[in-house]
Amino acid sequence: MPHINVKMFPRRDDEKKKDLADKLLQCAQEALGCPAEALSVSVEDVAQEDWNRDVGEKIPGDKIYSGEMYKVK
Repeated sequence: MPHINVKMFPRRDDEKKKDLADKLLQCAQEALGCPAEALSVSVEDVAQEDWNRDVGEKIPGDKIYSGEMYKVK
């Protein structure tokens, strides 16, 4: 069953993360045509200094289906 993992800098509180997760779940449910019970969303904080190593360099460009991978300069 689909799982969405969101990685972001640790600036948002749990309420904002929950709101994002709920909205992503709703969009995924509509786009994939599966019940909410079959979906899950997690939110993982990644420190800015670890971003390139832990996220930016780990996800291949051909797996980015929307937007662009952010790289810390």
